[in-house]
Amino acid sequence: MENTINTIEESDENTEAIALTQAMEIQDKINQHLKQLSLERLQVVADFVAYLADKESEEATQELEKIPGFVESFEKGKKDISLCRITPLELLNWRTIRSDV
Repeated sequence: MENTINTIEESDENTEAIALTQAMEIQDKINQHLKQLSLERLQVVADFVAYLADKESEEATQELEKIPGFVESFEKGKKDISLCRITPLELLNWRTIRSDV
């Protein structure tokens, strides 16, 4: 069983590494093309990229909102923060944090 879990984790790590490499290659291609564009076209690209980022963020938000109880839990968390009912991360003793979960 443990070998299966290790294999799955290694597979996930390989998939992430491949995706990261592909993303870097695409970014390099984009940068090469950007160097050839006029200021006007660069502004169009900037606007389009901002649109895509907003769209992706909106989709992620909608996905989170579908999780039962998420919105209520998020609002409670914000309230706890505003009322100082949380321990700031920098004050946490890392030795007391569970590592078995």
